[in-house]
Amino acid sequence: MMIQFRHWSWMLCLVFLLLSASACTGGDTAGDVSPEAAPDETAVIEEMPEAASEEAESPTESDAVSTGPITGLPTLDGTATVEMQINGDVVVMELDGSQAPVTAGNFVDLVQRGVYDGVLFHRVEKPPKFPYPFVVQGGDPNSTDPDVPLERLGTGGFVDPDTQQERSIPLEIQPANADEPIYGEVFQESGILQPPALRHTRGAVAMARSPQPNSASSQFYIALSDLPSLDGSYAVFGYVTEGMDVVDSIEAGDMIESATVVSGIENLNQPE
Repeated sequence: MMIQFRHWSWMLCLVFLLLSASACTGGDTAGDVSPEAAPDETAVIEEMPEAASEEAESPTESDAVSTGPITGLPTLDGTATVEMQINGDVVVMELDGSQAPVTAGNFVDLVQRGVYDGVLFHRVEKPPKFPYPFVVQGGDPNSTDPDVPLERLGTGGFVDPDTQQERSIPLEIQPANADEPIYGEVFQESGILQPPALRHTRGAVAMARSPQPNSASSQFYIALSDLPSLDGSYAVFGYVTEGMDVVDSIEAGDMIESATVVSGIENLNQPE
């Protein structure tokens, strides 16, 4: 009986060890859920691809800018109108420098420099690929190189020829009824309860970024639906006022043939 008992004891221990190893393996892979299987709205519009953004460092205290004037970057004092030629049709954007002076100023400056001429929309999230109309995203300068495939786009930004450094702008969101924007802070993470003055309604134009709040450069996106879950996390700086049907028809690989500031260029202020 003792020998038989020992035999069953060893068998039970072996089964327990095998089950434990299986459970650990399952724990390692359970969190590896692709964005396609469980879409994360915030991950979709980041400049960095999902795989790269998972390895990025978490924001540090130096990422936060808080309130106050921003220097060394173009700003827009007032409004400006930009026309984009896309697929032979016109899309008109009204940009709001009164509530997003740095973000709108950066965009107008890049349009004036010709940065968006010939760049592609490299990411399009809408049915049937996505459960609902979400965003179209473009503005990666690397997309002008025909040798760079679409799946490798999404990490590029504007390199200033004067400094040979990539220009980054802070996350800039003005709360409703506030007198000035807040910089470098995601509302939900900072406990800011007010909604933004510029919200993610259909046609909103906003800046894409990596997980670091102050990492936007040249990539932007246009909301295809009302997306309130993005409010307070990404900087809206204008709205499509004409040609939303053109935006709805954009597919990955479509080109911005040209972008032009048709009014309000006198409101652009360059840093001294």
